[in-house]
Amino acid sequence: MLMWLSEQLLFIDPGFAVFQYLTLRGILAACTALAISMLIGPMMISRLNQLQIGQTIRQEGPQSHLQKAGTPTMGGALILVTVMGSTLLWADLGSRYVWVAVVTTATFGLIGWIDDYRKVVRKDTRGLPARWKYLWQSLFAFGITLFLFDTAVNPAETTLYVPFFKDVAFTMGWLFVPFSYFVVVGASNAVNLTDGLDGLAIMPTVMVATGLGVIAYLSGHSEFAQYLNIPYLPGTGELMVFCGAIAGAGLGFLWFNTYPAMIFMGDVGALALGAALGVVAVMTRHEIVLFIMGGIFVLETLSVIIQVGSFKLTGRRIFRMAPIHHHFELKGWPEPRVIVRFWIITVMLVLFGLATLKLR
Repeated sequence: MLMWLSEQLLFIDPGFAVFQYLTLRGILAACTALAISMLIGPMMISRLNQLQIGQTIRQEGPQSHLQKAGTPTMGGALILVTVMGSTLLWADLGSRYVWVAVVTTATFGLIGWIDDYRKVVRKDTRGLPARWKYLWQSLFAFGITLFLFDTAVNPAETTLYVPFFKDVAFTMGWLFVPFSYFVVVGASNAVNLTDGLDGLAIMPTVMVATGLGVIAYLSGHSEFAQYLNIPYLPGTGELMVFCGAIAGAGLGFLWFNTYPAMIFMGDVGALALGAALGVVAVMTRHEIVLFIMGGIFVLETLSVIIQVGSFKLTGRRIFRMAPIHHHFELKGWPEPRVIVRFWIITVMLVLFGLATLKLR
């Protein structure tokens, strides 16, 4: 919106052209989202406390978490409002990529909101039944990926690129739809599984979003894309603004979510942010790089799959508790130690993911 306004003001002062620069708008989107989060956060926490919308802790979880019962949850709504508000302010609203990112975030956030509502208002610790959650995730993901497939204007938009190799790429055709579906739904659920400790999920989300923002900028710039030998996808640069908004909103939320948390993200935030990362990776054609940068999310998901599979097949558990962050807690690691070490790992993975852009 502000980009359009700056275009109208050019006849008054050419200096307004500065707001056409993508890098500046990405930075401003992050700063705007951070400022909104810091402004609204305290009021939201106070209101949630008044309404007694507090976290319900499962009895089968770590006993140290029982003291967190009653902490305000559904804080992910704060993230979504700031992300979408900042994106609509600073992004080019004529970009279909921007609208796909916004719609994906909103629809998956709606699923999470329903899940959280059942937990905190109806006091049902199970929330939205898994089959219904997965059904709605599937419907939204298929709709989004079908739209991307139908509106693709060049083969690069539906080609799978493999990092580390210059000439290894697979034209997927209609296979783009189920593949992209699994990326979006998988990323959504992976972030949700990671959201079990104070600040554990949000900071890796900020880091990965920042990395994807850099990739979006490079993919949308013809000279940089040619130099790095990555697919040139006109228009994807606008996703840098969206990723900047996620980074800013995430940092603002972390101010209140850091240990000991004053507010929890809830499924409304975790499902939406995971899907947002997934769909950005799909649109920039860097799904494998997302797998690398989001290694912590992958590890958390695999730990649950391994734990469940092992117990069903052998009756034995591999980990003391899954997801794996609980395993380390039960081994005696203090919660802040688990969180910060997972952050450090994510920093290294994001840097490695960005390095793959040149290692081709």
